[in-house]
Amino acid sequence: MSSVIEIALILLPMIIVGVIGIFVVTKLKQKHDHGTLGKKKTKGAQDLLNSLIPLGMLLGCIIGMISSSFFPISLLSTLSLGAGIGLLGGYFAYEIYSKKEE
Repeated sequence: MSSVIEIALILLPMIIVGVIGIFVVTKLKQKHDHGTLGKKKTKGAQDLLNSLIPLGMLLGCIIGMISSSFFPISLLSTLSLGAGIGLLGGYFAYEIYSKKEE
């Protein structure tokens, strides 16, 4: 019975990140199909808008690395969870910044 719990704890970060990834990809695909992706007037603002999601993932990985040194959780789990949460945070930042007026 304890091996089943161990396997579930190993797979849990992968399942969480997979659900977050599917959510973000489907929402962006819907926005692309409807033609409502964020557009900015200047090139610099558009570049920032396009790089918010990868920057969120990078920030999430950094936070995961730092939290791995303080908590007794494996580095691989915290990196994957950090990247997934950063993906979600980057998507929300993309949504907020795309609606913001220049």
